[in-house]
Amino acid sequence: MLDTSVSRRSFTRWLAASPLALSWAGRGSAEWNNVATPPVFTSIEAPSINPLATRVSLYRPNEVKLLDGPFAQAQAANIAYMKRLDTDRLLHVFRINAGLPSTATPLGGWEDPTCELRGHFVGHYLSGCALGFAATEDVELKRRGDRVVAGLAECQRKIDKKGYLSAFPISYFDRLAAGAEVWAPFYTVHKIFAGLLDMHSLGGNAEALQVALGMARWTDGWTAARAEQDMQKILEVEFGGMNDTLYSLAEITGDAHWLAVGDRFTKKRVFEPLAGRKDMLRGLHMNTHVAQVIGADRRFALTGDHRFGEVSDFFWQTVAGARTYATGGSSNNEHWCTEPHHLGAEWANGEHHQESCCSYNMLKLGAQRFIREPSAAIADYYERILLNQRLSTIQPDTGITAYFLSLTPGAWKTWGTEDTTFWCCNGSGLEDFAALNRMIYAHDGQGIWVNLFVPSRLTTRDGVRLRQETDFPGNAASLFRIEAAPARPWTLRLRVPGWTTSEAQVTVNGRPIEGMAAPGSYLSVTRLWRAGDRVELRMPMTSRWEAFEDRPNFAALVHGPVVLAQQLPLGTIPAALMTDTGPAVDKAPPPVAAAILPADLPSKLRPKSDGSFSFVADIGGRAVVFRPLTDSDERFAVYNEIRSSRA
Repeated sequence: MLDTSVSRRSFTRWLAASPLALSWAGRGSAEWNNVATPPVFTSIEAPSINPLATRVSLYRPNEVKLLDGPFAQAQAANIAYMKRLDTDRLLHVFRINAGLPSTATPLGGWEDPTCELRGHFVGHYLSGCALGFAATEDVELKRRGDRVVAGLAECQRKIDKKGYLSAFPISYFDRLAAGAEVWAPFYTVHKIFAGLLDMHSLGGNAEALQVALGMARWTDGWTAARAEQDMQKILEVEFGGMNDTLYSLAEITGDAHWLAVGDRFTKKRVFEPLAGRKDMLRGLHMNTHVAQVIGADRRFALTGDHRFGEVSDFFWQTVAGARTYATGGSSNNEHWCTEPHHLGAEWANGEHHQESCCSYNMLKLGAQRFIREPSAAIADYYERILLNQRLSTIQPDTGITAYFLSLTPGAWKTWGTEDTTFWCCNGSGLEDFAALNRMIYAHDGQGIWVNLFVPSRLTTRDGVRLRQETDFPGNAASLFRIEAAPARPWTLRLRVPGWTTSEAQVTVNGRPIEGMAAPGSYLSVTRLWRAGDRVELRMPMTSRWEAFEDRPNFAALVHGPVVLAQQLPLGTIPAALMTDTGPAVDKAPPPVAAAILPADLPSKLRPKSDGSFSFVADIGGRAVVFRPLTDSDERFAVYNEIRSSRA
């Protein structure tokens, strides 16, 4: 989410001058009308709460503990970073806006007192504290979250504008209503609102709900005073997931009125084509719209309104299926720049690929969809983003996170700072790396679903204690130890990934089971489990190319679910280029160009002799090393030019 006053305009100029240019900015009339009988998103009757049945449930965060490994390391680094932040500094801009005294040193970057988006990070911080406390029971995180909630409540009372709360004056919304330039005020309000709801639901803070209700009442009054056609113009400015938080408030309170208020944030020119199963996403800002679709998915889940279900279904199909890089990430310069299935053209037109916020929101959407329709395909997708995009964008020693993860040959990872950036992706990172245990396991009335291969211990309320031991993905196997179990049969469902082979095998207490499930499905084992039982899943990995459909001579090397990047020397990069939102490869060209790779490379890879999860191949007389993108700390090339073996 770059500064709209600069980057949105520069993006428009860039797209207009590029080979990708179609008149995306003016595609409203004819093309929108080509959607086959799209549903109309104007409700005649007030919506009511009538939740859909779910097939599975995710476990409570405190039931799944991460054990030693990369996930636990990332979680710990994230929590340590949150603890280093001064809550008075976080509250400074809110107190100044409310007319309260503050002697704290202001934060920098997007939390600077002059930045129009100030306050957004505090909402993420509340969510991070709530999620981190729920997952680890670290009481310091709860105390910090409680302190921020109390500070926000004090500011809300002092402002005394019918529940209004933010770190900027209410006049920003006057500018929004007038169509004047302003940087996404509802986006920031959404982050604060969502953080308060998380502190209530996960942190047990009753005051947080009252502050959120005040914000909701102010939002209700402000939006009700505007005609629908005026609201549709207002919704052209990024507003985060305001629909989602209002629907969540309806779920928490049982008050269907908040469904109707949330519906005012339905952006019809995007939702109607999606509901008509038309991909009209070209030119749109990705993260803006993923957040809105998360809201549509929640609206469907709470009411059964199939208009919103169609939006979620087709959006998931086209983004996860036709707009996703080998890493699981999506977008370039925050936008979808091409038609679906033209990722090669999108990749080539810039080096700011796969904004981290987009991956964060796609994980949230995937988890919501999984509980209604659990599938190995969703878990495969979720795993791919986690292993390649998310774990690549956190420094495991500092907890500092990245904005973009470039896929340009010769790129390097760039990072935020301790207290001078506070980008949107730094904020969403607080949440993602506090919720790494979210999708590892699920449950239904018959037993436990194992979705991800992460060192962890599951302790359920009905007496199961399951320990998962694995070095995955470095070792393509996972061991499950039953440490306690109730005295009744139940089912253990193991995901057999779509990327493995027919040679995958499961053993129970050392004996292979019969009737192995096919890759891309779940294997069910039902028995009277006892303490001491051992289940091992072996998942052979192979290496392969994943090429662009529109540029088949460019491909990523993938081993199982892991993207292997060609390693290049770092060379000399100015310090200022290391703490930007993304790399500027043109300002610091790589000292060694990426090698053009032979088409038969996957069959020629051999493991490195140092025992690391990395590979080497002899290419053009030199040894070229390939490592997981997560472990690529210098320069790298993810998408490589491929030449025929006969060339």
